[in-house]
Amino acid sequence: MNQLLCNLHHATLLLVVNLLIFSTSFSQSSTYKNDSVLIRSIYDDVLVNGEIYENLRSLTKGIGHRLSGSHQADQAMVWGVDLLKKYEADNVFVMPVTVPSWSRNDIANARVILSGGKEETLHITALGGSVQTPKDNPLRAKIIVVKHLDELKGRDDVNGKIVLFNRAMDPVLINTGAAYGGANDQRTFGAIEAAKAGAVGVLVRSLTHSLDTIPHTGAMSYEKGVPRIPAAAISTVDARILAQFFKEDPNLEVEFTMNCRKYHDVEQGNVVAEWIGSEHPNEIITLGGHLDSWDIGEGAHDDGAGIVHTIETLRLLKAIDYTPRRTLRFVLFINEENGNRGGKKYAEIASQEFERGEKIYIAAMESDAGGFSPRGFNLDASDEYYDLFKSWEKLFEPYNLYHFKRGWAGVDIGPLKKLEHRPFMVGLVPDGQRYFDFHHTENDIFENVHKRELELGAAAMASMIMLIDKHLPTTK
Repeated sequence: MNQLLCNLHHATLLLVVNLLIFSTSFSQSSTYKNDSVLIRSIYDDVLVNGEIYENLRSLTKGIGHRLSGSHQADQAMVWGVDLLKKYEADNVFVMPVTVPSWSRNDIANARVILSGGKEETLHITALGGSVQTPKDNPLRAKIIVVKHLDELKGRDDVNGKIVLFNRAMDPVLINTGAAYGGANDQRTFGAIEAAKAGAVGVLVRSLTHSLDTIPHTGAMSYEKGVPRIPAAAISTVDARILAQFFKEDPNLEVEFTMNCRKYHDVEQGNVVAEWIGSEHPNEIITLGGHLDSWDIGEGAHDDGAGIVHTIETLRLLKAIDYTPRRTLRFVLFINEENGNRGGKKYAEIASQEFERGEKIYIAAMESDAGGFSPRGFNLDASDEYYDLFKSWEKLFEPYNLYHFKRGWAGVDIGPLKKLEHRPFMVGLVPDGQRYFDFHHTENDIFENVHKRELELGAAAMASMIMLIDKHLPTTK
């Protein structure tokens, strides 16, 4: 273990000294030319011989949605094992993970009743993890409309009401992921804060820029000691209409019914495939996406695309006769959507292996932003890696990839940041303008993924993994 750490610290010092020299000369070197040829061969193969689109069809149409704990998630694990074996990974195994089991079941109805007796149907779906409404009668109450959690503090007019959180994603943010993150607190914590104020239920405006009648589900939370109240997503059109109705008629009522339910935890797992490195087999480069999805739609963009990006990377690198220096770990993570237990378990085992002096997890990459045209990569790593990362930017110019910036790499690989040796972490960045049109909805289906865009994403991921494997300094 001590020797391992010494090697690691020595490598870090060498990296700091050499990166500036390396980055300025890289584009003129023979190494650059060789890398450029390899990247071209990756793109050529996926665009002519790619199997990624048919693999996505098999996953989404053959299995469908894959919520953690479900039978479909079990089927997806078998599917992943079989496909990774087909592409001749050296080792394929399932890393056991205990995951939650919850289902929205088959009822999610809502309506608004105006004071004069007029009624309008509302489009809702349960938020992931919500309790059901009372079994015998629908939940019916007057409402209160807010945009921010802190608007509930100190109020005495919330008791016995349903809270509508009606904050839209910020339209001026070009980065739709940032807009999503800025509005997500109402979905995650809305039921907690509303219950503290005495509410009996919550409706949360769907997290999308689209104006439509399609509700977007997603994870929500409860807090120990705080009453658990039913929580549903409401479509953006219905949220706007309901808020306007409330302005005109503060005494209106909302009625909704859901039969969602939590079940006992079950054992499933991360599907893991290894391609053993030829020079440094104890140095691990992880790449992956999450196998689970919400139980509406087919999880095609979120994250079927990331799963087939990962598997196609294995096929592509073998197709061009690449020989990895380090061990490449292809991981189909379980339970990203409602707990991230797969990512946490993977990092826990990585820490244990490092402490025993067996392996060093030097890099990780994730695809979990959809199957749209790739625009570049986010880097989530320490400062000494930045120049190395930026030196690769020119290699991707012919493929219209220009985003090489610091940013979030991904939820599944996020727990690896806590390792004693923090890995070089990269996230694939596709064009995100339409991602939240489909995210967590019944419309996240195979037909809404474009074949060529999906293939280009796989080529970008495979090319980045190749560069990381070739050029990241060794720990020896």
